[in-house]
Amino acid sequence: MSDINSSLPVITETHNSPFASLQPVSMTDVQLEDGFWKTPQQINQSITIPTQYELLARTGRLDNFLRAAGKLDKPFQGLVFNDSDVYKWLEAASWSLAYNQSEELRRQVDLIISLISAAQQKDGYLNTYFSLGKANERWTNLREKHELYCAGHLIQAAIAHFRTTRDEKLLEIAVRLADHIYSEFGPSRRAGTCGHPEVEMALVELYRTTGNKKYLDLAILFIDRRGRGLLGGSEYLIDHAPFRTLDHLVGHAVRALYLCSGAADIVLETGEQQLLKTLEHLWTHMVQQQIYITGGLGARYEGEAFGEPYELPNARAYAETCAAIASVMWNWRMFQIDGDPRYMELLEWTLYNAVLPGISFDGKQYFYVNPLRDDGNHRRQSWFECACCPPNISRTLAMLPGYIYSLSPAGIWVNLYAASSVNVKLPAGQCIKLHQKTAYPWDGRITIELTSVFPAESANDDLLSKPFSLFLRMPSWLDEDSVVVMVNGEPIDYPIHAGTYLEINSAWQSGDRIELELSMQVHYIESHPLVLENTGRIAIARGPLLYCLEEVDNLALPLSRIVIDRSCQAGVEYLPELLGGVKQLTCRARIDEIDPEWQGRLYRPYKRGSTQRRNPEAEIKCVPYFAWANRAAGAMQVWNSYQ
Repeated sequence: MSDINSSLPVITETHNSPFASLQPVSMTDVQLEDGFWKTPQQINQSITIPTQYELLARTGRLDNFLRAAGKLDKPFQGLVFNDSDVYKWLEAASWSLAYNQSEELRRQVDLIISLISAAQQKDGYLNTYFSLGKANERWTNLREKHELYCAGHLIQAAIAHFRTTRDEKLLEIAVRLADHIYSEFGPSRRAGTCGHPEVEMALVELYRTTGNKKYLDLAILFIDRRGRGLLGGSEYLIDHAPFRTLDHLVGHAVRALYLCSGAADIVLETGEQQLLKTLEHLWTHMVQQQIYITGGLGARYEGEAFGEPYELPNARAYAETCAAIASVMWNWRMFQIDGDPRYMELLEWTLYNAVLPGISFDGKQYFYVNPLRDDGNHRRQSWFECACCPPNISRTLAMLPGYIYSLSPAGIWVNLYAASSVNVKLPAGQCIKLHQKTAYPWDGRITIELTSVFPAESANDDLLSKPFSLFLRMPSWLDEDSVVVMVNGEPIDYPIHAGTYLEINSAWQSGDRIELELSMQVHYIESHPLVLENTGRIAIARGPLLYCLEEVDNLALPLSRIVIDRSCQAGVEYLPELLGGVKQLTCRARIDEIDPEWQGRLYRPYKRGSTQRRNPEAEIKCVPYFAWANRAAGAMQVWNSYQ
């Protein structure tokens, strides 16, 4: 394909996006080293991706493509949108190929691409549910049949595959499908938009990859068509009002967040201020009234949907794993627009506390729903009939190296603290190799060493003395007075502000060394008074990690009656044998004892004064929320009473 732009293996290719203030770093230029994130990435490569491939085959998802190609006489298997699970797996596998040269994985990827190719219709249409005997039903039910949603995931998988392998065969399939969609839904053609947004992100990325502006135009058109009643005016499907007039997020959480991600992609290309203003307002309202302390989104089981403001139940929290992943996508795109640290702050918090809980430590079990309180019955499963979350987690872990660093004309941005190395070329021409050593999030000590700084081959040697900046993210949970920053062993005289990026500008040389000491105190969090279920309760956090109580650590204590003593400093202990090695918190608490007069009663006349007696102090143990449900089944809670 002669019109393909040169694309690096990056999550979003914004190097040529006129309204992006930040540029991504190629995944092939980032290497995770021994530290927190390397283990999940290795498990994803060696266990999760291979076992998901087996499940795709076992559950008939691959057979559907053989059937569509006329090579298998068998009914369609599963849900109407099952193709999307295959595409998300293919995207995960493709991103993994950026740093995993497994021949078996390449074979599996090539096999699935051959199945997809054989299933594609001559006119470019591709959806195995409609391929045999249902051709007359194509595009007739955009509310529920998810054709555009599936197409979006195929396009994204194709772009990932092309960027990591430079092989165009899957991209050619995606382009034919996108051209078919444009012929159906382009200007002056069929009016329609998808009940499940996703294709908007994919079309913008396809525009970035091919340079063909019609894909960007179509993504804009799909956004513009919302609120016209094409989906029945449904609030659940975000069709009740034009997107640019939305006051708050409504409806199915994943759909709403995917739609916002696509709109942010459009802003990066067009700079449309009204669209940006809407996104900023929706984001602010979300973090002020609709988000769980975990970073989870979507309060209601009914419709997997957002609830009313401050409607955030704990045991009945839906907080779908896919919604957390969609939040990561949206925050990444918003961050690229203007480099506002609040987006990267929420992205990091969500990765640790809302995405990572979605997969077990062994890489084979998944949460679809993520409650904040449980009686021990909620356990991860190996698969789901609606299996959107497992491959979504896998592709997120596979692309994680692409989130760690960013570039701007001024220098290098360190977004996530993770043991890693990166090779980058700055816009000014210097080639930099940066090495990051840290045990974060368990420890706040980070060492960043510039192991090489040299001009590109075509650049002048005077670039060696040209200053550039390192931007180091200062999380909002920091105690500003406790932060230490040293350059080459000398403390720097820069003001530290939590919730910002610290810019250190210098004529950096090979061997220069930056040392950070970020305060990692245990801190207690309370919620807004209108979150009625959390009245009189606190959550516990340390650094970027939210903690919870599990029954397995507190066997003699009824979790629902624990009252934490905030006046006692929590103990912190690293236990290498616990849950693969975590820092456990120990707090002092009391146990509320129920007044014996309540025996046999549900209600009684109100009595003034205390109706409870408190037992002597007890010691409770807390583990990171992302680690819960990896041991024996038992009760769990995030929010606790306190005194």
